[in-house]
Formats: sequence, C-alpha cells, structure tokens
Amino acid sequence: MVMGSLPEETDLVVVGGGVGGYLAAIRASQLGMSVTIVEKEKMGGHCLNYACIPSKTLIHIADLFYDMQHAERFGITASAALDAKKMYDWRVSVSKKLEEGVEFLCKSNGVEIAKAQGTFLSSSELQLTDGTNIEFKKAIIATGSEPVELKGFEFGDGILDYKGALLLQKIPKSITIIGAGYVSAETATLYAKLGSEVSVVARSGMLSHFDPDAAALVNNRLGELGVKIYAGLTPSERHSGGMTLSDGTRIDSEVIVVATGLRPYTKGLGLENTGVQLDQKGFIKVDSSLRTSDGNILAIGDVAGEPMLAHKAMRQGVIAGEVAAGKNSGFDNVVIPAVIFSDPEIAIAGRMEGEGITVTKFPLSAIGRAVALGKAAGFAKIAYDSGKQVRGIEIVSEDANAMIGEAALAIEMGATLEDIADTIHPHPTFSEVLQEAAEAALGRPMHFFYGRRTGGQ
Repeated sequence: MVMGSLPEETDLVVVGGGVGGYLAAIRASQLGMSVTIVEKEKMGGHCLNYACIPSKTLIHIADLFYDMQHAERFGITASAALDAKKMYDWRVSVSKKLEEGVEFLCKSNGVEIAKAQGTFLSSSELQLTDGTNIEFKKAIIATGSEPVELKGFEFGDGILDYKGALLLQKIPKSITIIGAGYVSAETATLYAKLGSEVSVVARSGMLSHFDPDAAALVNNRLGELGVKIYAGLTPSERHSGGMTLSDGTRIDSEVIVVATGLRPYTKGLGLENTGVQLDQKGFIKVDSSLRTSDGNILAIGDVAGEPMLAHKAMRQGVIAGEVAAGKNSGFDNVVIPAVIFSDPEIAIAGRMEGEGITVTKFPLSAIGRAVALGKAAGFAKIAYDSGKQVRGIEIVSEDANAMIGEAALAIEMGATLEDIADTIHPHPTFSEVLQEAAEAALGRPMHFFYGRRTGGQ
C-alpha cells in the first residue's frame, strides 16, 4: 500500500492482521468493499507466529523425540539426538510459510496491507505510526490479547511469556512454569519430553478449572514424565537462578515461564476518541452481530471477549466482514470447541452439565486402536437431555483434536444419541469411542460391560 501525505480512503479498515482480522478483510473484500489491514508486526498474528502453530509444531517434534526413545514395548530400541537449532529453524520456517500464505491470500483478494500501528482519531479516521491517516466507513478491531505479567516476575531477564518459551534456540536444563491452565500443561509436556527438568507452580492445582477426570489423567501423565507440580502454592520471591514459593520451598531453574493468563489488547488504540465501550474486564462490548457501541466499528476475537480462542476469532472474522458489507449476519454458533494439546489431549464441545443433563462415560481402553497403539488412557463423555439430544461431548484421547470437529457438528445440527450411534465409524480408529459412548448412553453398550441392564433402546 503506497501512502501519501493526504488522508487515504477505504470502505473498511481492519486493525490487526491475525487469524480473525485477515479473514474479516478477505470476506469483506469478496463482498465488494475496499479493505485495508493495519498490522504492526507479522500477518497471521500471534496464532501463526507465536502461539497456536508454533506450540503444536514443537509439541509434534517433542512427541516424535520422546516416542523414539520409549518404544521398547513395541520391540524397537533406538537412540535419538536432538538438534535444538534445527528444531527452532523448522518452527520458524513453518510460521514464515504460513505468514507468506496469508499475505498472498490478502493481496490476491485485493486487500491492502499497511505495516504500522493504528490509533483512532475518531469514528471514521485512523492514524498510522508512519504518519499516514486513513479515512474509513467501517472498522473492525481485531487486536487480540497479550500475556498478563505477574508482580515480581515481570517479563525480561530470564522471565518469559508463552511466546518466549516457544522461541528458545536451546533446550533448558530446567524450566519452571507459573500457571495452572492449558498453556502451562502444554508447555510442561513439551519440555519434559525434550529432556528438561520441569516444575509447575499451580496455585489452584493443575487444570483445576477442567473436568477432574480429564485433569487427573493429564496430571498422572505429567508425573510419569517427571514433572514436579507444586499445587496450592504461589511464587513469593524471585532469587538468582530460581524462586521461593509461599511455603518456603526453593526451586532452582534456568528458565521461568509465566503463563497466568491473557488480557485484551486495547493499548494505544485511541478508543477514547470513538464511541467504543469496554466492560469491567477490559473487553470491547459487542452485540450478536459483533458491532460495538460505536455504529461504525466492530470488534472480534480475544479483544471482544472470552473464550479467547483462535477458531472463535476466525468465525467472528467472517461474520464481521459480512456485517461490515451490509449483510444480516450474526454470531449465533451453538458451540465453540476447545482443545488442550496435553498428553493425552483434552477436547470439549458444548456443555457437560446443567439441569436435565445426563452424562455417560466410555473408556478408551475398550477401543482396539487405542490398545494397539498403547494409548488407552482416556475416555469419551457424552452429555444429553431428556429428548436424547446431544448437548456436549468431551474426549480425552490421542487425536482428540481431530475428533472434536464431529462433536461440534453434531451439537450444532441438533443430533441425537441415535444419530451418532447409528452412524458407521471406520474401524479401527479412535473415533469409534464417540459411537460407543452414544450406544452406551442408549443402554446398548457393545464393547464395554457396565453391568447387567434392562430397557436398552
């Protein structure tokens, strides 16, 4: 985009080129709008460059490395060496390739890209850090979120956020992670499999906000990997080479990662010059069509509220692009699935509790493929109402990330237990656990004995 000294004009400006922002821009351009994306860093945002893609790339490498060294039960004895620099180079190359792909898609769809930071001067004008002003008819804020700092453990000087933890060019001998959520679980698993001595400081217990059955399996696996979990404790003081916990325990650590949460990124946006309003947590208030309290401005993704998930932002991006172009679209999805890439993986779609909800659990140990691969620690839970309509599904399993899409579709389409139970699932696959869970819920389990039953349907 070639900028001059006079204000540029565009139908739509998208502030933020992350996964939600670039999809919003592309969709609006497809509908005939002139569109400019303003992105101060890399296209694809945190997801492609610092979070989702990098973390799953490294987790895959760690799994390969670990499995090569622990395949004796399959009759394989092997030694493996890890080149951390090559691992880092591969992780960076993946992000770079995807970033270039996003830029290509935007340009191919006629979307202009301005590499700068934007500040709203009004509800129709944006000022860029390169000195250019852009006049717009509509704007979409897609600035995402940023890691929350912890007092006494501010980022820098050996204290990393999740981005820094995925940019290390060597494997630390020891690493301590502060936090109890999914980022902590994924990072701990990753570095434990790469050979680091890993400690986790979890004030409320590891994955305490998740299903206790699922959390127990992940905690057990972390223990097998040698991860030390300091549950119910907090860091009280940092010292040279580590920290002291609230009970006086001293932890020596080469690297400290703070993974205590995210907050919406609205810094420097100049929202005070618009009619955009924030809620008490700092999120931008939006309605079901993702419009803010300012008639010209929409907001999507992390900055517009929880859950702070990339795929939610992607769906909202498409909707916001349509709304900006005058379409009568709305964010009315029934379910937003979530996945934790722990070991085993945890995937959830819909709601697993509430009035009138019944839950049936089916063990992975009854699935042939799980047994064959030595991955039988896990289960599927299916939640349904009195009319046998599926309301929620939880999967704790290898490849749970791939199976939860079926669960989300089933819930979105109002599927019943019979719909899932009577659908032929390929054998032998992990996906059979969903069919088996539905059959068990109907009182006709085939590959697991719950005890003598009557009244099967």
